[in-house]
Formats: sequence, structure tokens, C-alpha cells
Amino acid sequence: QVELVESGGGLVQAGGSLRLSCARSGRTLSRYVVGWFRQAPAKEREFVAAIRWSSGSIDYVDSVKGRFTISIDNAKNTVYLQMSSLKPEDTAVYYCAADTNLGPGEYRRRSSWDYWGQGTQVTVSS
Repeated sequence: QVELVESGGGLVQAGGSLRLSCARSGRTLSRYVVGWFRQAPAKEREFVAAIRWSSGSIDYVDSVKGRFTISIDNAKNTVYLQMSSLKPEDTAVYYCAADTNLGPGEYRRRSSWDYWGQGTQVTVSS
């Protein structure tokens, strides 16, 4: 069983920054691809970013390129999503996901991912 715990959400003004964290308690994520999704009210959950722990290869949805950065802290067994230049349309519940067997072409499909965290709310005020 893979239990993922997100943290770092909150309320921020437009143009501000937040850093989200995703950790697996007690065991490594080094064999996994780790991704971030988000779900705004009345909308589908959408892919935001993913990183393959072993290679460091990264993918982003176009709407966050240049503003969000996904990264790994091996020592803390944690994946971060640094979000800058936040916009009101970034408001959503952000979810961390993990899987061992995904290819890059599968990252954007919610159904591809086996393990999910509980989500953390990000609210960007205008």
C-alpha cells in the first residue's frame, strides 16, 4: 500500500507563490513516477505535472509551464510543486499521485495512476 500525504495548500493573492509537498510515510518513492493533478469545483480532475524519480524526467501541462516547478528531495523522500505567479484559475484541490509503470504518454490520464493522496486546497484570490 502506498499512502501519500500532501501539504502546503492555502490562500494566496494572485501573483503569489505556494509550495506543495507530497510524501510517502516510511518508505521510498524512488521506484515511482509522481504526479500532481488538480480539480476545481464542477470540473474534471486535470493533470498538472509529473516527475520520474529514477531519471528526473519531467512533464507539465501547458497552462503551468514557466510558473510551476516539480522537484524531488531524495533525503526527505518528498516531491514538491513550487507554484509561482499564481492566478485565480489555479484555484483547486491539488492531489498527489504515484505509480510505478507509467510511460510519459499515460501521465495525463487520471485512470493511469494507482495511488492518490487526500488532496490539499489551493485558493488564489484576485
